[in-house]
Order: sequence, then C-alpha cells, then structure tokens
Amino acid sequence: MKTIKRKKASRMHGKGMGTHGGGARKKRKGSGHRGGKGMSGSGKRADHKKTLVIKKYGHGYFGKQGITSKGTKRDIRKRINLRDIEMNSEKYKEKDGKIDLSDYKILGSGEVTKKLIIKAKQASASARRKVEKAGGEIILPEKKIIKDKKEVGEK
Repeated sequence: MKTIKRKKASRMHGKGMGTHGGGARKKRKGSGHRGGKGMSGSGKRADHKKTLVIKKYGHGYFGKQGITSKGTKRDIRKRINLRDIEMNSEKYKEKDGKIDLSDYKILGSGEVTKKLIIKAKQASASARRKVEKAGGEIILPEKKIIKDKKEVGEK
C-alpha cells in the first residue's frame, strides 16, 4: 500500500521551523544561491541562467559586439548597388524622373539596361561607367575647392 506524504512546506510548521527544510534561513532570502536580478550570480553555474537570458534578450546577448577600440570608427555610409537600383527604380523615382539616392554611395555591382538619372552622394568609377554606357548619368554634389583662407572670409 502506498503512503500519502504531505509536502514538506505543509509539514514544517512547528516551533523553530522558520526554514521549512531549506537549510539556513539566509539561503532562502531573495533569490538565494541563484544570485540577484539580471545576470548577477552567473559565474560558475551560469548555464541554468543562459536559457532564460536567451529567451528574454535574444541571441545577441553573449559574445563581443561593437567597436574594438576607440581609434576605430565604424563606416556608417549607406551603399547601394546598381543591381538593386535597376530592380527597384520605381520605388526611388521622383516626379521629374530622377532617382533620388542623395544619402547613398552607388556601387557598380550588376548590369544597367535602362537609362537612369541618379542623384547620389558618391559613386564608384565602375558605377559611373556602366550608367553612362546605358545613356544615363549620376549627379554628384559639387566639391568646393578652397584655395586661400582669405577667399572664405576667415582671418
């Protein structure tokens, strides 16, 4: 015959039973051996916390991210290939028929079959060559050449 055993917490209500079978009282305070909130206490026995963190914060939490040193700056210029412009030319077109990509640098990967007039910040030599061969052009902002400081108005 199987004996029915009550749970430990319901049995441990006697005098001096402030621990309910959990050892010393200080072990049960807060999160106990699991550390505090977040990733505290995730030293030697962190594997049980990794699953929780990956579920909550995603897979980019662990490992190295970002800039490696203060001297290195990440290149944040926007770039687009001719292949992508050709495929989505209607998306970028303005009313006057020009394609406005004035924040982008145009790269020469892909072929150009249509006549494209593109406004861009920069363009590679191969991109310019391919667009001009198809009968179009890439309009870049004019570079201001400063010869002397006197011309600009500085003292």
